[in-house]
Amino acid sequence: MALFIPTYFSTISQYTSIVKSNIITFEAEENYQKQSYRNRCYIFGANGKQLLNIPISNTNKISGKIKMRDVVIENSNWQRQHYKSLTTAYNHSPFFEFYKDDLQFIFTKKYKYLLDINIDSFLFINDALELSKKYNISKIYNESVINDFRYHAAVKNNDKTRCTPYIQMFEDKNGFLKNLSILDLLFMEGPNSINFLE
Repeated sequence: MALFIPTYFSTISQYTSIVKSNIITFEAEENYQKQSYRNRCYIFGANGKQLLNIPISNTNKISGKIKMRDVVIENSNWQRQHYKSLTTAYNHSPFFEFYKDDLQFIFTKKYKYLLDINIDSFLFINDALELSKKYNISKIYNESVINDFRYHAAVKNNDKTRCTPYIQMFEDKNGFLKNLSILDLLFMEGPNSINFLE
């Protein structure tokens, strides 16, 4: 079993580990942690690294810890803003047009829980890259497992991750940005993305 935190359009490094794993389990019983990839991702905008952040409504209102499976998304216009940002950044990329209709579903569907959108973002990438990865959602908190990839959810830990360079939209102006959201790789390389992950 390979254990991952379900994150929002996960980093390239997380997908590198997912591609190499047979049985995937998403940890839903851990305590939610702010300032992580659980509710955010980074894309390559015209001005460099751009944050897409899902607002959370209940983490500050509840005393004590809150389980990942219970984190509620704030109902605002974040979905429209995120899709607009993706369109602005990638509309002229080689593969955005190919995936945009399927992607738009995620930004029009009504969500209550963060876990649900993170699983849907995984399913979108799983389908787009034809990974055919099956997954489970944990029912109990796993203290330790052999293949523990939960560290991918921490922003700090991903600074050290090696990433095979590929051509990026605004690379000529900003230089190569490593370990962005998997969407950056997908929109630039399409089905060939899998070669950068293996």
